[in-house]
Amino acid sequence: MKKTTVYLEPWLDRDLRLIAEAEDKSKAEVIREALAKRAMEASPQPRIKMIGMVKGGPPDLSRNVDRYLEGFGED
Repeated sequence: MKKTTVYLEPWLDRDLRLIAEAEDKSKAEVIREALAKRAMEASPQPRIKMIGMVKGGPPDLSRNVDRYLEGFGED
């Protein structure tokens, strides 16, 4: 883990302490969890949910990908 310093407003420090006490965690752990959640929300996620939702391709593509890609990229 990398150590960093963050300056907090007094009210935020108080609220973090209360959350940490209520959840039996350290303030640092509460801060890391909040930052990780925010980072996950901000970073683009893969669109795996869309796999299989587009119609029109061959139904056996996943089983026969080599056959469908035969000759691809060869000129």
